[in-house]
Amino acid sequence: MGVTSLDNHLYVLRVKKTSDQIEVYDIDTFHILLRLTVRGLNGPGDIVACGHNRCVYISDTIHKSVHRVALPDHTVTQWPVNDVPAGLSLTVTHGVLVTCFVFRKIMEFSTDGQLLHQLTLPEDFNSPLHSIQLSSGEFIVCHGRFSDPLHRVCLIDSDGSVVRSFSGPAGAGSQQIDEPAHMAVDRNGFVFVVDMSNSRVLLLSPTLTNVRELVFGELDREPQSIIVRVHVDSDRRRLYIADNDNMHFDDDDGTLVFGRVVVASV
Repeated sequence: MGVTSLDNHLYVLRVKKTSDQIEVYDIDTFHILLRLTVRGLNGPGDIVACGHNRCVYISDTIHKSVHRVALPDHTVTQWPVNDVPAGLSLTVTHGVLVTCFVFRKIMEFSTDGQLLHQLTLPEDFNSPLHSIQLSSGEFIVCHGRFSDPLHRVCLIDSDGSVVRSFSGPAGAGSQQIDEPAHMAVDRNGFVFVVDMSNSRVLLLSPTLTNVRELVFGELDREPQSIIVRVHVDSDRRRLYIADNDNMHFDDDDGTLVFGRVVVASV
């Protein structure tokens, strides 16, 4: 599942659903406002909201595409990526940044799906999962899954060269990470990283040194949580953590759904 916010709304992307994939909540009361169906969306991956272009973008890992849902009329358009799109983020010029899992690329698209820029990542960036562009024009990229030799969070320049990195071989120590799946960067440059196989979120400094492992109460009492996405709201000083565990039946229609969003103050 995925989570993002815009204005006074929280958008939650549900996986394993063929309808009502997006749930929209009031960001203060957390009361659900509506459910949106994105027709043709078969492999929901990540979601990001853009205030400048008034839309949300969703990656589709099955159709290898990105879906754009306009706000507030909810008109849906779609364009191909020709790779497996993993994480999404916004560029400093309001484009949508797509991290491509198979061919190790970061692709920037305009809001109408025109390819603007493309950056090939180094050969040792196996399985890149998410990237974020900084105001400097550099990128934070996380990569590594399963038996990949390196599991890292890296700062790379606009040419694709590594400036600095955190971690190396997968592990659970304070200087290690195991399957970094998703990230969020606050306005001060601190990086929140989903360490998925270790069921934790790490906080890294702007220079990619480990500040601490974040503690979230009920999440830490449930070590089998599957944390998959994070989203930071710097204005409200909140971190939204998407947890794919916690299976339950929907109160409205009785269908089995996966996941929840844990809200933490940061």
